[in-house]
Amino acid sequence: MLKSTDVLWHQATVSRRRREELNSHRSALIWFTGLSGSGKSTLAHAVEERLHIAARRTFVLDGDNVRHGLCGDLGFSEKDRIENIRRVGETAKLFLEAGVITLTAFISPFRSDRERVRSILPHGDYLEIFCNCPLEICEKRDVKGLYKKARLGEIKNFTGISSPYEKPDAPDLLVDTYSSSIEECVDKVLQLLKSRGIVENI
Repeated sequence: MLKSTDVLWHQATVSRRRREELNSHRSALIWFTGLSGSGKSTLAHAVEERLHIAARRTFVLDGDNVRHGLCGDLGFSEKDRIENIRRVGETAKLFLEAGVITLTAFISPFRSDRERVRSILPHGDYLEIFCNCPLEICEKRDVKGLYKKARLGEIKNFTGISSPYEKPDAPDLLVDTYSSSIEECVDKVLQLLKSRGIVENI
C-alpha cells in the first residue's frame, strides 16, 4: 500500500520483453524454500552456475546476504519475517523487469508470504522449489550451528524448533535434497525451466 499519492509509475521505453529478447531467454523468479540446512542456497547457486556457463543472465538473492543490507534493519520476529519476504518479493519483481532469471534462497516459513510474492507477479513467473529435507537431517548438518543454539534457547523463533515451517501445498517442483545429489537436483530444476519455456538448450 502506497503511503503517498504523489508517485507515478514511469513506463520505460526499454521494456521487459525487449530485455528478454536481448538475453535470448525469459525472466522468471525461482523461489527455493525449505528449512535451514535443507540445501536452498547450495542448490540455488549451483543452478545459477549452470545457467551462467550457458550465458544466461542470472542473480541469486540469498537470505543471509539480503540481511546484510536491504533487510539489515529486520530481526526474526513474525512481523519482521513477513516484511523480509515482502521486500525480497518486490526486489525480485524489479529483477524480472530487467530480464534476469532471479533465484532466491529463503526459508520463507509462512505459506501466505510465499503466495503473496506469487500474487504480485504475472502468472507463470513464480516457480516454487521445495527443498525437502527432514528436520533431523537438517539438524545433523547444522552448518551454521543455529539448531544447537535454538535447542539451548539462545535463538528464539527458530523455524522448525520454536517457530513453524509451513510446507508448500503444491510446489512447482519438490527436490529431495537429502537423498539426491546436487547434480540430480540441478538437473531437475533446469528441466522445469525448460518445460516452462524459460530457457532452451541447457
